[in-house]
Amino acid sequence: MLFASTGTKDPKASDTLYVNALQAPFTVDTVPENTLKAFADHGEVGGDWSMDIADSERVFAEFRATGIDLEALGRKLQDDGATAFVGSWNDLLGVIAAKSASLQPQRQYAAS
Repeated sequence: MLFASTGTKDPKASDTLYVNALQAPFTVDTVPENTLKAFADHGEVGGDWSMDIADSERVFAEFRATGIDLEALGRKLQDDGATAFVGSWNDLLGVIAAKSASLQPQRQYAAS
């Protein structure tokens, strides 16, 4: 499972709120650097998540009963997430290219 950008946006909430709640075995978290540092300083490592499939099915049934199309919601979340990751990847490549160009020795051309 992938959790993306689990930094806390609400200044009234704990700076490790989502990382504390979502850390679990076999997960990936694209935690922002300042949140990672806060977690290293004062985060709380909890236990494993309980796997109650029946409870999950009940919650999904409640969503469907309210008219939520879980398949469409899942597709939208995946599409939005992929778009955001591609944008971040392209931004990163741009920063690397700019930094690389700034480190190249400048050539001096003699006037002819």
